[in-house]
Amino acid sequence: MTENNQSIQTPRRSVPFWAQAVIWVGLLALLGILAVSLLRAQQGTIQVGQVVDDFTLSLFEGYTYNERDEVTLSELRGKVVVVNFWASWCKPCEQEAAELEEAWRYYESSGEVVFLGVDYVDTEPEARSYLAKFDITFPSGPDRGTRISQQFRIEGVPETYFIDRDGVLRQIQTGPFPSVEAIRAIIDPLLAEE
Repeated sequence: MTENNQSIQTPRRSVPFWAQAVIWVGLLALLGILAVSLLRAQQGTIQVGQVVDDFTLSLFEGYTYNERDEVTLSELRGKVVVVNFWASWCKPCEQEAAELEEAWRYYESSGEVVFLGVDYVDTEPEARSYLAKFDITFPSGPDRGTRISQQFRIEGVPETYFIDRDGVLRQIQTGPFPSVEAIRAIIDPLLAEE
């Protein structure tokens, strides 16, 4: 009896061309998304001189703007806008709370400057307690889904962004303000521009 050592080979099935195309398109799309994400992460925060993309901030009850419960940046064109990112758990935010409120009260009656407080990664009860504790009266609301903070690509809180009458970002303050004068030193030149 002789053994036949020949192995039986089954024919190889090739992947259909359409399936290969779908796989390659999927891989290229994934690589494109990854590249865009990495580029955006490398860019850091939004840059001074850029027009700020529009956003809408829903406001806490009692912290409305012109009796409205939300404010859209594009509706504020023609005004200087101060966007302050804060959180109730942020100790440095507490260091500047009184200064921001004092500056807001100084400019509020002119109608030429609008402060927006954007509460970052917080719960409403704690945020409202913070606002009451520091007697904050400027329009403030939660950053739901962190959409606004992602748009600005903030690195932490507090961070404050100064937007001119044309919607262009003019200055970024990272960390707390040392004084009301420091805030006014940024806003007053923006108001003087026509």
